[in-house]
Amino acid sequence: MITKDLHMHTCYCDGKNTPEEMVQSAIEKGLSTVGISGHSYTFFDESYCMQKADIPWYLAECRYLRAKYFDQIHVLCGVEQDYYSEYPTDDFDYVIGSVHYIKVKGEYIPVDESIEILRAAVQKHFDGDVYALCEAYFATVADVVKKTECDIIGHFDLISKFIEKEPLFDTQHPRYAAAWQKAVDELLKHNVPFEINTGAISRGYRTQPYPSEEMREYIREKGGRFVLSSDAHSKENIGYCFDEFEALV
Repeated sequence: MITKDLHMHTCYCDGKNTPEEMVQSAIEKGLSTVGISGHSYTFFDESYCMQKADIPWYLAECRYLRAKYFDQIHVLCGVEQDYYSEYPTDDFDYVIGSVHYIKVKGEYIPVDESIEILRAAVQKHFDGDVYALCEAYFATVADVVKKTECDIIGHFDLISKFIEKEPLFDTQHPRYAAAWQKAVDELLKHNVPFEINTGAISRGYRTQPYPSEEMREYIREKGGRFVLSSDAHSKENIGYCFDEFEALV
């Protein structure tokens, strides 16, 4: 039984609940360790992330909760560090390294906000070549450990968030496969685990976790490791589907 969940968001960023509500829910679910991992500050998009002025309060509250609930659960204070974030990570217990944007000609394009944004980006920046966009994304992901010095690689194939309902590209296309395999090969050099992320399932976008089954098999065959994460944005989704997917780790 998996009793640790290290990827979740609170009202300090784009989550619904307070850190204490998340900790209490984790206790109710029988977890032994809970990690709060607020979105790092991104200067170019403040709509979803922790605000600079709030980060000291976030750190203090997490440490308070660690002391308050020390005899019931181990509380860690982490951060989901976006590739393009410049905010230092020294004060956090651990770092999840994630790519939420690709940067083209000074524009930061979110890959997980909407299918319409991706379609527009393909036309505007990639001359209608969707696989060029995918290649740009995975080239960025390949560098995420070096850039963020993370302890966990977050949702490796986030760009496929909408693929089950909106097939913008073919995940079996040779260029797509070559792009993600090249990224995996680079990331495996750092011996950092990939997360198996159930967040898109709980929010109704997917029926399978990130990364895809094909990717997981490739990573496993190459000697990679995994951590199961819920990416919960509300207390109800902590440990989401862990019983269904725990065998994968």
